[in-house]
Amino acid sequence: MLKAEIISVGTELLLGEIVDSNAAFVARELAVRGVTLQRKATVGDNLERVSGLIREALTRADLVVMGGGLGPTDDDLTREAVAAVAGETPTEDPELLSWLENLFSSRGRVMAPINRKQAWLIPSAAALPNPNGTAPGWFVTLPAGHEFAGKMIAALPGPPREMQPMFREQLLPRLGLPESAFYAVTLHTAGIGESDVATRLGDLTRVANPSVATYARKSGTDVRVAASAATAREAEALAAPVLERVREALKPFIWNEEKPGDAPATMAGAVADLLAGRSLALVEAGSGGTLALPFAGEALLRGAALSDDHATLLTLGLTPVTLGGDGLYSETAALELASGARERFGADMGLSVCAATSGEQVGQIAVAIVGENLERSAVMNWPGDAGQIRERAAATALNVAFRALKPPGEKG
Repeated sequence: MLKAEIISVGTELLLGEIVDSNAAFVARELAVRGVTLQRKATVGDNLERVSGLIREALTRADLVVMGGGLGPTDDDLTREAVAAVAGETPTEDPELLSWLENLFSSRGRVMAPINRKQAWLIPSAAALPNPNGTAPGWFVTLPAGHEFAGKMIAALPGPPREMQPMFREQLLPRLGLPESAFYAVTLHTAGIGESDVATRLGDLTRVANPSVATYARKSGTDVRVAASAATAREAEALAAPVLERVREALKPFIWNEEKPGDAPATMAGAVADLLAGRSLALVEAGSGGTLALPFAGEALLRGAALSDDHATLLTLGLTPVTLGGDGLYSETAALELASGARERFGADMGLSVCAATSGEQVGQIAVAIVGENLERSAVMNWPGDAGQIRERAAATALNVAFRALKPPGEKG
């Protein structure tokens, strides 16, 4: 299998000013094609450190994919670093220079001299066209006689809207990779902790191929089952029996299964699917809209009310008896508010969340869903700061709704 490493270039990435989404994108794209990704690294805009990191990566990998550092300014040093590693001198390529000048003139602009470096090439590099920006990429195959002869370096622009199309449309065809030699399914679970998931899976997590790995997420615990083989069909067949064992072990808690390339799954989406055309209304106390936000723009959302004010909550269905007795962060209060949301907005289902983000009861969460012949509630206590409590409150409400709406035969 081809071995690869990713190098993200940019001081802004190193300092955390920009989130590096490109590395995650490249990792997924390589994995699904059977490439073994060994390392990901981030380096600032320093010529010596960038070139040193490329050399180090080439001692281990057949392919180094670089993102960023292809701009026109003095601190854009990826071309210089790759040229130094290749031992070659960059020169202006007439065709690239003409393309750049035409690009600027088509936009009614005059190209500044500083942009000429974006037309550089070295003898071992092929230019990767960039219809979405001014920075062509480089695809370098190191020549015979070089200490890393035959190994490849791909230098791609940093902006994701430029980098990702170039990766798929320009780089992948040049790599000649199989369509797929890797198969993976991620099972999203909720309502069960990572340690409990691992206990249910037993020795499955110690198998190498297929592999079973667990990941803690905001919405719950993910379990990825992955297999590698000569073909995608063989990999899928290899994963199938293990995948079935994982499904059986975690059946009551699984809310979605996702494969590479699928649209990202959300718990709100899973709840929407189970609602099957029925409408939903929400009331949030203390969660600041974190429950309503995933449903924004959805036709099923009939209405949402957000308030931390007790007097307002009393108009939304909370009774004075409950507020003074069981309190706002009780199952009784959550049920009253869910019923109130349903009635106030004329929805089929009402969903509520009450979260304490400060005070003596900080971390206390109560949630409920109410519909025709349906009533489910829960209380929990989550540690964390106010933002974490809001996120966990919304996740708890969605989990309770999912499990309440799930057909009885699928609840395990």
